[in-house]
Amino acid sequence: MNSNHLFSVEKLRLSFGGLTAVDNVGFQVEKGIIFSIIGPNGAGKTTIFNCISGLYKPDAGNILFKGENMVGLKPHQIARKGIARTFQNIELFSRMTTMENLMLGRHIHMGAGVWSGATFFRRGSKAAREEIEHRERVERIIDLLDLQAARNQFVGGLPYGTQKLVELGRALALEPELLLLDEPSAGMNSEEKQDLVFWIKDIQDELEMTVLLIEHDMKMIMDISDRILAINFGKPITEGLPKAVQSHPEVLKAYLGEDEPFDKSA
Repeated sequence: MNSNHLFSVEKLRLSFGGLTAVDNVGFQVEKGIIFSIIGPNGAGKTTIFNCISGLYKPDAGNILFKGENMVGLKPHQIARKGIARTFQNIELFSRMTTMENLMLGRHIHMGAGVWSGATFFRRGSKAAREEIEHRERVERIIDLLDLQAARNQFVGGLPYGTQKLVELGRALALEPELLLLDEPSAGMNSEEKQDLVFWIKDIQDELEMTVLLIEHDMKMIMDISDRILAINFGKPITEGLPKAVQSHPEVLKAYLGEDEPFDKSA
């Protein structure tokens, strides 16, 4: 594995019954970039994410993170390796506050056990020090994503776009090296999408995080991506720089059914 490649997928295949959802997909992601996967609905994008995060076990292929094969590991084991993700459908605890949801994202870093946690009230206890450290890290995420107003509100009562940010924040709380974002702008208005672009770039630059992105908003994809993989019917079409992928005839046919460029103003 090239030392610049943090993550790679090799000859990935997965079928459900007689339907092949992912067919011989492979790509490499260099450390520190935003790598996007695009394709029409049903192309297999989220299935690839589900394989990477351990929800599905592929029929064949390798998923390598820092040279280690992730295939066969459970989701919590993959999270501990340094891979976190968000979901198309929000997976939050609606009756818990934003702060509480973000603190849950710190669980893999928490070392205090039940008995030490019971002594939290003692100043200077291990559990107390740990709690302060985790809250400080969560506060930095709240500041980064401008979630101050939502800090103590129940997530179920927040606007949908804000809930999506809380889910992003919870993934960041894991402190991953590789962040998988599955349709992060879904349900957001144009202003929220514009803010999201800046936040993702901040995550890349300030947190030095590598991002693997699935997104239907093509303007966002073209504005934010360093490299793009286009797939259709579970198979790769092309991979490359945004402009090259955008103008590829097979990509145009997959999206538009004709050889005309995307309308970037959409």
